[in-house]
Amino acid sequence: MNDVSLVTGGAGFLGSHVAEALVARGEDVVVLDDLSGGFPENVPAGARFVDGSILDVELVERIFREQRIRHVYHLAAYAAEGLSHFIRRFNYSNNLIGSVNLINASVNHDVECFVFTSSIAVYGANQVPMREDMVPRPEDPYGIAKLAVEQDLRACREQFGLNSVIFRPHNVYGERQNIGDRYRNVIGIFMNQIMQGEPLTIFGDGSQTRAFTYVGDIAPVIAQAPYTPAAFGEVFNVGADTPHEVGHLAEAVSATLRVEPNVRHLPARNEVVHAYSSHDKVRAYFECPPETNLEAGLARMAAWAREAGARQSRPFDDVEIPRGLPPAWQATVARARRTMP
Repeated sequence: MNDVSLVTGGAGFLGSHVAEALVARGEDVVVLDDLSGGFPENVPAGARFVDGSILDVELVERIFREQRIRHVYHLAAYAAEGLSHFIRRFNYSNNLIGSVNLINASVNHDVECFVFTSSIAVYGANQVPMREDMVPRPEDPYGIAKLAVEQDLRACREQFGLNSVIFRPHNVYGERQNIGDRYRNVIGIFMNQIMQGEPLTIFGDGSQTRAFTYVGDIAPVIAQAPYTPAAFGEVFNVGADTPHEVGHLAEAVSATLRVEPNVRHLPARNEVVHAYSSHDKVRAYFECPPETNLEAGLARMAAWAREAGARQSRPFDDVEIPRGLPPAWQATVARARRTMP
C-alpha cells in the first residue's frame, strides 16, 4: 500500500488547488469533503474522493485505519470571519472540534506531518504589516478557533512529537472559488453580483485594505511543507504583499468584466480595517512563485467565472445570535428564527 496524503476540504477552493499540486507531484491523494462549500468537479483527476465531514469521528478514524496516511493537509473550514460572531457554536464545532478529530487521528496513526491552514485573522487589528513574531489578538470567533488549533498543534508536537507546519493565508481568490457564497470572499461576491446584474455591495466606505492573493501563488508552497523539515513546528504568513482598498477592488473587478462600476454602500460592520502581512519568513524557507499582480489574477478568475456562470447559494439559516447582524443579512435571521422552538 502506498503512503497517502489526506486533503480535507479538497473539493473546495484552496483545498482543490493543493490536492491538484500533490497529484502533479505523483502523490496518492485522498480528498475528504462534505460539499458544504465545495463541488465534486473540483476534485482533481487522480485523487480519490470521500464525501463526509471532519465532524464524523468514526469516518475520520476509518480513513486513517484503512489508508496509510502519511501527510495531512487540513484545509476544511467555514471561513466567514464577519459571520462567525453570529454562528459561534457552528464556528467552533467546524473549525476547532473538527480539527481536533483530525489531530487525534494523526497522533494515533503516526502521521509524519500535519499541515494546517490558519489565517491572518489570528492577528486582530492595528498590527500591519502582520509578522509571525507578533502576539496574536484575534477579534472574531473564526480567528479565535484558528489560533486555538495552532496552539493545540504546538502542544501535540511537544507531547507526542507530531510534526506540523502552519500557514496563515489571506484573501485568496482565483479559479474554483465558490462565488455563490454571500458571506465571504469579496472578489467572488463581486463577480457573482456583476454576472447577475446586481450592484456591488461594500460594507462601509470601501477604504478597508487587503492584500488579495492569487491561489496559484500559494497552493504549491503549502504542498511543499512536509518535504521541508526545517519548517516543522513553524508558522508562516503566505500570500500577496500589495494591499488594495476594497473600493479600488470594485473598480478593478468591474473593469475586468467590462462593466461600469455600480456600487452600493452598506453600513459598516465590525471588522479589521487594514489587514496585510509580511512574507519574509516564508520566502526564507520555501521556493515561492513570483506574486501574480491583481489585474492578471482577476483576468484568470474572470475567464473561469464566465465559463462557470453565476451561482446561487442558500442563505445561512442557522444563525445563533441575530442581534447586531448586518442589515444585508437580515433575511437569514428571519429564516433562522422560524426554525427556533
